[in-house]
Amino acid sequence: MALLPEGGFRSLSVSRQVLPVVAAIGVLVAAYLILTNQPDRTISDPAEMPAHADGALADGPRVAGAGVVEPSSELVSIGTSLGGLVADVRVRPGDYVTKGQPLFTVDDRALRARLEETGAAIAQARAAIAEAASAAETAGRQLELYRQVEDAAAVSRAEVIRAEGEAQAARSRLNSARAQLQAAQAAAGSARTDLERLTVRAPIAGEILAVHVRPGEFVQAGAQQGGNSAPYIEMGQTRPLHVRVDIDENEAVRLDLGKPAIVSPRGAADQKVTASFVRAEPLVVPKRSLTNSASERVDVRVLQVIYELPPADGRFRVGQQVDAFMPARAKAAK
Repeated sequence: MALLPEGGFRSLSVSRQVLPVVAAIGVLVAAYLILTNQPDRTISDPAEMPAHADGALADGPRVAGAGVVEPSSELVSIGTSLGGLVADVRVRPGDYVTKGQPLFTVDDRALRARLEETGAAIAQARAAIAEAASAAETAGRQLELYRQVEDAAAVSRAEVIRAEGEAQAARSRLNSARAQLQAAQAAAGSARTDLERLTVRAPIAGEILAVHVRPGEFVQAGAQQGGNSAPYIEMGQTRPLHVRVDIDENEAVRLDLGKPAIVSPRGAADQKVTASFVRAEPLVVPKRSLTNSASERVDVRVLQVIYELPPADGRFRVGQQVDAFMPARAKAAK
């Protein structure tokens, strides 16, 4: 209530006097908050330069793609043809090996015992051959003597038939002993082959990239370590390295095959190298290499193109992602 000049009072109007003041205060507060909370609009260089083409490809037609570094022999997964406990691992990641060099060995005690058994069987078969040969020779001579007797009364027909039977039996025992020798020799050869197979050797010359087996672990023929997808040893020819670039099927028709590509490691766009064309895979496959881009399509098929990387002092490693730019065919004039 307000005091009137004559000593009376008048009422205070909320809509005409209070609300305008509150609104004015709200406007001032909003203006202050807006002015004090403006985002920093200063321009600065990005922490990492995005991948980009330069040189002749900067202004010319080009095709871009993401790739993965791989050995020039492609990745070779090493397993074992015979199972058992690992006795010794003879390589480490980073080692360069020659073709046929031992990589790891499996316990061979059981096979060595089997080889000794076959050796004894061979000796036994040879002794049986000597005995059967002697018996066959004796029976043959006895039969020959009976046949040389001219007086039929001196040697009966029954004795001649018995001598013939003994000679035939002796020859059969000799043939059986020879067959036993061949079987024992074949078993020994099989044991020696399996013994050799217990030493896993490098199928090609190259670099050991990963080792997933340790001494004392059990390996299975045709199986992977621990039931997962990792092979026991991974290797490949890394001199030189190749890069497998995925080209979107929509862009594949524009690619100018046979021309070199500009390749840079992921996250190092300024470190570009020129990679030479090797081949294009004849089969277009579903895309598997992802770039984590929000606009990336994963329901497409890609043409895989292989390029050879020059020596780059460790800038490229197997499994590393790269960005690549390749020349495209110029559009035909209408």
